[in-house]
Amino acid sequence: MTDPVDVAVIGAGAAGLAVATIAAGLGLKVALAERGRMGGTHLNAGCIPSKALLAAARSAAGVRDSHRFGIRLPPPEIDWAAVRAHVRGAIARAAPNAGAARLRGMGVEVIEAAAHFTAPDEIEAGTRRIRFRRCVIAAGSAPLVPNIPGLGEIAWLTSETLFDLADPPGHLAILGGGALGLEMAQAHARLGCLVTVIEAGRIAGQEDAEMAEGLREALAADGIALREGVQLTRVARDGEGMTLELSDGDRFGATHLLLAAGRVPRLASLDLVAGQVQATERGIATDAGLRSLTNRRVFAAGDIADPEGTGPRSFTHAATQHAAVLAKRMLFRLPARFDATALPRVTYTDPELAQVGLTEEQARAAGHAELSILRWPLSENDRAVAEGRPAGLVKLVATPQGRLLGASLLGAHAGEMAGIYGLLMGRKLPLSALTGLALPYPTLAEAGKRAAEGFYTPKLLSPFVKGLAGWLRHLP
Repeated sequence: MTDPVDVAVIGAGAAGLAVATIAAGLGLKVALAERGRMGGTHLNAGCIPSKALLAAARSAAGVRDSHRFGIRLPPPEIDWAAVRAHVRGAIARAAPNAGAARLRGMGVEVIEAAAHFTAPDEIEAGTRRIRFRRCVIAAGSAPLVPNIPGLGEIAWLTSETLFDLADPPGHLAILGGGALGLEMAQAHARLGCLVTVIEAGRIAGQEDAEMAEGLREALAADGIALREGVQLTRVARDGEGMTLELSDGDRFGATHLLLAAGRVPRLASLDLVAGQVQATERGIATDAGLRSLTNRRVFAAGDIADPEGTGPRSFTHAATQHAAVLAKRMLFRLPARFDATALPRVTYTDPELAQVGLTEEQARAAGHAELSILRWPLSENDRAVAEGRPAGLVKLVATPQGRLLGASLLGAHAGEMAGIYGLLMGRKLPLSALTGLALPYPTLAEAGKRAAEGFYTPKLLSPFVKGLAGWLRHLP
């Protein structure tokens, strides 16, 4: 039996849930198919559990560092079972918002089964065939499993299995020095585990090199061994653990290996050929409005979307932005496009590393020969000094005309400050909008304002301005 719907959604992650709730709220007939756990990666194996684990680790680090404030405490005792309960509790508290019961209450037909195309206007999910007017592929992505000799001999971990460990790793080796790898490295190190990060390039390779250096120092201070510029060439079982061999010839033992070297779109089970949907290894090929290049009934959102060949943006907030674009374009037929220019990204280590727009290196590579680089260290920020957390920097990259091209932030709560710069860039506001912004004192956000003021200081102290001020003082 074939049932017609207005919108069929494949995948109940952040993007799929947002699209389904918006469409159902507008009174459309919606069917959503999900083969795994509702909420997708961000709820079950990504943002929620990782930030919950980081919060526990930050608490342990705070106990160890309390002596800096004149408070003497014994070293923290890590109750791993209680830490796991905290992580599971965070997932459980957030789960109802992504649950099938909530969606069904909104009128969404939730089908708990894998879905695949059977025709350009039809999908099959479980025993159901569904004909659609519009379809949104939001099937997400999966951890990349590299082809490393010996990997099949050991029980490796990914973000989807890491949080299920009943006992803490004795020595956790992490393949990949991106956001996930560094976050989990610091979390486990602060919870008492030995940690080694293996990165073929440099850690935080997409981020500003100056910021990565500051983060490198902080991670090393937590006892994390950072092996940069080397590859993992072989893995071998060694008793209850394993031996890892690196491209420089070094070998070391570990109890666990976490694969955090990237993600790949979940394409294999969709039967895209039957749906006449074009895709590459990067994801579903779409235009800037997230519509399939080969089937006008089909759209893509979240990690699986590859708009204009620019590659996926594996962030929950990118997925929700995708949903907003689809609401305008797919449901209201309005012109809308996904613009990643001002999309923030954050590595939630301590200190946090946030980036909006271009780094200095990226700006120069894009052809901006003349740049204004504006810095303000958190050691000159009163709030950071008062709280004993002066490590960090705000670095702004602007054109000579005062247009912001990018902001790099390293420091406590850097992610909370990133939105200011996203707004500036998204609305194409000049740096003067930031210098004129009234911020409460003392706050970390003032560091960005002080950095922006550096763009105008030379102009205010120019001979012309000084002469003008001297002439004006003689007026009544």
